[in-house]
Amino acid sequence: MKPRDDTPAPPYDPEGKSARILVVDDERANLILMDRLLRTEGYHNLVLIQDPREVMAAYRKAPTDLILLDIKMPHMSGFEVMEQFAALDDPLVPPILVLTAQHSRDYMLRALNGGARDFIGKPFDRAEVLARVRNMLDVQLAHRMTHGQKDMLEQLVHERTEEIRRTRLQVVQRLGRAAEYRDNETGCHILRMSHIAVLLARHLGWSRGTCERLLHASPMHDVGKIGIPDCILLKPGRLTAEEWETMKTHTTIGVDILSGDDSDLLHMAREIALTHHERWDGSGYPNGLAGEDIPMVGRICALADVFDALTSQRPYKPAWPVEDALDLIRDGAGSHFDPRLTELFFSLVPEILAIRDRFPEECSKNGDCPGRPDAQDD
Repeated sequence: MKPRDDTPAPPYDPEGKSARILVVDDERANLILMDRLLRTEGYHNLVLIQDPREVMAAYRKAPTDLILLDIKMPHMSGFEVMEQFAALDDPLVPPILVLTAQHSRDYMLRALNGGARDFIGKPFDRAEVLARVRNMLDVQLAHRMTHGQKDMLEQLVHERTEEIRRTRLQVVQRLGRAAEYRDNETGCHILRMSHIAVLLARHLGWSRGTCERLLHASPMHDVGKIGIPDCILLKPGRLTAEEWETMKTHTTIGVDILSGDDSDLLHMAREIALTHHERWDGSGYPNGLAGEDIPMVGRICALADVFDALTSQRPYKPAWPVEDALDLIRDGAGSHFDPRLTELFFSLVPEILAIRDRFPEECSKNGDCPGRPDAQDD
């Protein structure tokens, strides 16, 4: 937790005379002496504290640049004050200069090991105190500037990374649109299929970030159809065996199109493009994967894609009644589809039908699909 409020640090003058300095000593005479000494040198932003229990409240009130601290005080020793600062884990904690009448080596080592940057015994040489104050303020100023530059660089890297992410996402979304224009499937099929897939993933316990990637990657499942000749892709009748072999290559073509980028989004999109036609019993394509060897994203998208394709009208077929499509899904459990995933699918049928109602075919005709991934906020 941040130990101070969000009050911005005051602008530093070239010599650091506006630096905020806390002077902590239970002897009022010592506070007055140090106040006069520092003001004579031009330091004017001084906070004099006689009760060490008030130090943390004063520190939290505004950014502090240096603390001059006595050790032997009532209520709370200087060592205990340093322990409080150490517990903050604040990267901008101010340096502590111990000014004490305790001259022993044990006191000095304990102070330095406890967080003090320097140690001066009383009575002290005024010129020496001022020189050490100046040096410690210079170091603290440099530390603040370095920390500020680090934050600025981190923000810049974050902004550039976000820009790359958005650009990558836009490219993926436009590839999906291109695939829609080449195929005889509608944009609303893509929307329904991707939202059904996300619904399944969410109920499998996937994280929000992974579900979001699935929402944007799943529309890429048939992007490889861009490379299928029109005479095959748009053929209204049944394909010949040779044409069917060509059609099946859209899976590997899709991987080719989506290759060359190692982002999580494109990696998931490639997995989906390659495996969404694999079958649980190993009879699918292109690699004849079976059971758990099929990536879960491929199993999810296969189920979502088949159900919505069956219940959607196409130039070569009417839409199946929902009950008939559900019967086919049920019959395919353990052969075409992952049986446990199919069981989850049937437990979510009311929500799946709500997704169908949310994205009816009519929305693709006027182009105003409200849930299209590229119409959503990133």
